[in-house]
Amino acid sequence: MKKFHLYILHSGTLDKFYIGYTSNLIERLRKHNSNHNGFTGKVNDWKIVYWEEFFSKEQAYAREREIKKWKSRDRIKELINKYGSEHPDF
Repeated sequence: MKKFHLYILHSGTLDKFYIGYTSNLIERLRKHNSNHNGFTGKVNDWKIVYWEEFFSKEQAYAREREIKKWKSRDRIKELINKYGSEHPDF
């Protein structure tokens, strides 16, 4: 069964977070760290600092929207500090 991930990236250079979801964390991180147009294309030091696993795309997307609605850097940091770590595959 295919799994989906909600993930939070952090760039040390920008000291910014990026929140997204995907069905392939390794490939998605590679794309974020490649030279491309868009927010994450500005730097290539993004690291996965938090992730959750879901069995449907809809659940992962709903969780992404929930976290983005917080609009709170402190609340995101709290979530990462409580449950997050770098993904073991990276």
